[in-house]
Amino acid sequence: MTAFAPKDPTDPAGLTDPAGLTDPTGLTDPAGPTDPTDPPSAPSAVAGRPGEFPGGRALFRLDPDIAHLNHGSFGAVPLPVQEAQAALLAELHADPDTFFVGVPERIEAARERVAAHLGTDPAGLAFVSNATEAANLALDALSLTEDDEVLVTDHGYGTVVAAAARRARITTVPLDPALPDEDAVREAVLAGLTPRTKVALLDHISSPTARVIASPRLLADLAARGITTVVDGAHAPGMLADPLAGRPDIWFGNLHKWGWAPSGTAVIAVAEPYRARIRPLVPSWEDHHGFPRSVENRATVDYTGWLAAPEGLDLLARLDATKVRSHNSALAGYAAALLADVPGLRPLPSTPGLAMRSLRLPPGTAEDAQAARDLREDIAARHRIRVLVWGWPGGGGIRVCGQVYNRAEDYERLAAALRTYL
Repeated sequence: MTAFAPKDPTDPAGLTDPAGLTDPTGLTDPAGPTDPTDPPSAPSAVAGRPGEFPGGRALFRLDPDIAHLNHGSFGAVPLPVQEAQAALLAELHADPDTFFVGVPERIEAARERVAAHLGTDPAGLAFVSNATEAANLALDALSLTEDDEVLVTDHGYGTVVAAAARRARITTVPLDPALPDEDAVREAVLAGLTPRTKVALLDHISSPTARVIASPRLLADLAARGITTVVDGAHAPGMLADPLAGRPDIWFGNLHKWGWAPSGTAVIAVAEPYRARIRPLVPSWEDHHGFPRSVENRATVDYTGWLAAPEGLDLLARLDATKVRSHNSALAGYAAALLADVPGLRPLPSTPGLAMRSLRLPPGTAEDAQAARDLREDIAARHRIRVLVWGWPGGGGIRVCGQVYNRAEDYERLAAALRTYL
C-alpha cells in the first residue's frame, strides 16, 4: 500500500451525443438549449452552489465516470472543434498535394482569426506547438551570453525555466505561495533584479499556484528598467479577456487549454522590434518569408490542429465568453471554499476571475515532485478524480479548475475523497 492510501478506501461510482440531442448518461442540463452552441442564459447558483452551464457537458466527449478537475494541464476539445479538425483531416487524406501546397495561406487566415480574438497584430503572431517551443524561440532571439542573467521565479514551468538555463545564467526569485496579492509578488520580483539581469521570464498565471505574476504594473516597471520581458501565458488565452495585458516584448500562450483548440496548438506574439530576430528552430522552405511564416512551416506535419484552432475561440465567443469565464471562476471559487473545510488544507491567495484555485497540503504531504505524482495517481486510481497535485517543500498543493463541463458535485466528490487521506 502506498503512503497515500486512504484510511477507508471507497470505490465511487457512454458518451454524450455529439449533436447534443440525447443524453443516455443523464448528465446534461435538462433545461439547457438543444443546440449547445446557442448562447445560454447566465448560470444560476443556489446558496452559493454554482449551477450547471447549460449544454456545457454536451459539448465534450469526456468519460462521465471521471471527475475532470484538471482542465489547466491538457485542456479538452469541444465536439464542434473535433469535427472541424476531422473534416480537415479528411480533406488532407483525399488530396495531399492540394492540401500542403495551400497550407501556408490557410495558416495565415487562421492566424488572423486567432489574432482578432486575442486583440493583437497578426503580423506579430505565429502558431507553434506549445509554450516550451515558444520559449526557446524567444530566448534564441535575445542573443544571450553567459554573462547575462535571466530572472525567473520558483513558480515557473520546469521546461521553460530549463530553456533559459541552457542559454544564460538564471536568477530564481523565491515567491512564497502565500504572498497576499499582486503587489507583494511585484515587489519580490523587482527585489530579485541584479545589474546583470537582461531578461525577465515570468508566468502570466502560474501553473501550480494559479496566481497572476506578470501583472501589467510589474511589466511596466521592468520595461522602465530596460529589462526585456518574456511572458509565459500558457493559461491566458480563453481564460482572460485581455490575455496580452501589459504588452510584454514577447508573449506566448497555449490555445489547447482554455481556448478549446486541438492539442499541440499555441501561439507566440512578438513586439515589432524583435520580429526580425525570431528564427525557426529548424530551417524550412518558407524561411525567406521571415516571421511569422518561417516559424510555422514544418513540411508535412499535421497542421489540422492549427487550422481548426479558431473554431474553439469562435465557440467561446458564441457561448458568450464573459459568461463562460464568470461561470468557470465561480466553480473554481466554490471548489476552493469547499476544500478549505477539509482538515489540513489551506487556501492560497488568488486573483479574482481566474478559473483555477490552489490550496496547500499539510506538511509532510507531496513535498517533492515524485510524492506529488504518487498522490495524484492514487486519487485517480481509487476515486476516478483527475486533479493536479504539485510538490513543494513543507507541504505541496492541490489545484482545481472550473470548466463548463464541471458540476458542483465534482468538487464535493473531491472533498470527500481528500478527507480519507488527510
